[in-house]
Amino acid sequence: MARRPDARPPRGKTPSGPAGGGSDPRRGAGAPAPFRGKPAPARTETGIAADPGFVLLGEFGRAHGLNGEVRLKSYTADPTAIGSYGPLTGADGRTIEIASLRSAAGAADMMIARVAGVSGRDGAESLNRLALYVARDRLGAPEEEDEFFAADLVGLAVVDRHGAPVGTVRAVPNFGGGDLLEIAPATGGSPALLPFTKAFVPEIDIAGQRVVVDPPEDLFAPAAPRDPDAP
Repeated sequence: MARRPDARPPRGKTPSGPAGGGSDPRRGAGAPAPFRGKPAPARTETGIAADPGFVLLGEFGRAHGLNGEVRLKSYTADPTAIGSYGPLTGADGRTIEIASLRSAAGAADMMIARVAGVSGRDGAESLNRLALYVARDRLGAPEEEDEFFAADLVGLAVVDRHGAPVGTVRAVPNFGGGDLLEIAPATGGSPALLPFTKAFVPEIDIAGQRVVVDPPEDLFAPAAPRDPDAP
């Protein structure tokens, strides 16, 4: 989930990588409570993958063994929770029902799954790289006042405190140190990352389809070239 601590990075510069942690977060997520703490990657696909009505929960990997089992990377905070949503929708539109699920050795978010109707290694291999989604309307409302689904944030208009347009929320990435809003500028050009903190994002109006931000002046400034001689 996206966490919104109160802290603002030193010198007011928007980081290009992870934001720092903190207390009293605003959370944005792709699923309810079981999804907390592990946001899914930003979307780059089309079709269901680009439809805000669907939320990414996981992705199949290669076959495991010869009996129809397949590796499954889960994007839920409790990796086993991916099996609790009932039938899921694959990125190709097919319905996927997880018949059984167990933890894989070596990675907390990697599971070994068996899918209903799939048997043998060839059947399991046919699932490789297939992303799994759940319909947003099956998730219900966030449990806390300051909690949000990433699917509800993506696409919102971004304005400053005076109502002037800044851009549009394109994704809610997390690189391990805190959640960020990826904002595509209203004037065109490359997107920028803004920490999802109360200092930078003081107001979120889902009903009004907008996010109010207090960004640094250099939010969309090109990154300074790195000095090759710097330590």
